[in-house]
Amino acid sequence: MPPKAKYTREDIINKAFEIARNKGIDAVVARDLGKALGTSSSPIFTAFKNMEEVQSEVRKVALKEFESYVSDALNHTPVSKYIGMKMIEFAMKEPKLFQLLYMREHDRNQTYDMLIGELGEMVDVCINAIIEDYDLKKQEAELLFRQVWLHTFGICVLVAGRVCTLTPEEISEMLSVEFQGTLILIKSGKYHPVPVVDKKQ
Repeated sequence: MPPKAKYTREDIINKAFEIARNKGIDAVVARDLGKALGTSSSPIFTAFKNMEEVQSEVRKVALKEFESYVSDALNHTPVSKYIGMKMIEFAMKEPKLFQLLYMREHDRNQTYDMLIGELGEMVDVCINAIIEDYDLKKQEAELLFRQVWLHTFGICVLVAGRVCTLTPEEISEMLSVEFQGTLILIKSGKYHPVPVVDKKQ
């Protein structure tokens, strides 16, 4: 019977998550992870195929951490604004985890739709709430969500990157202005792309 592993997969994932949370996912390398565990890298490769698998598991834990921020969204109104504010709060408090989940580099085939899809069930929760709260058709609610989420994501990038500091009041106002402005345009039937025209031609 083989000897019992000194470090379980859970032990290794938890330590790797701790490193990623403080230093970023790029710091989760075999040598440093082994050192943090107080051992060599050997136990890591006994429990995992490679470091990519470890990092993949860390992403799952990071996603659960984010989900804990928005798990009570349905107890608040407007739901979509609450989720937006909690997402920005997550980016402020856990910048390395936000960067891991939503700012990692993708290949050139990654589309905006695919990025939205990575948000999981939160998308449907927001869209359904928008339909109910503002009497919109599904297509209109999806358009509103995509536009407002892009604005929210931009704020998240600013705070996660420590580009600037924003107060909760400033964030609330920014989200409200974007949401209400887009909602008014959609309801007016005048929401359409405005092309850039070269005035010299």
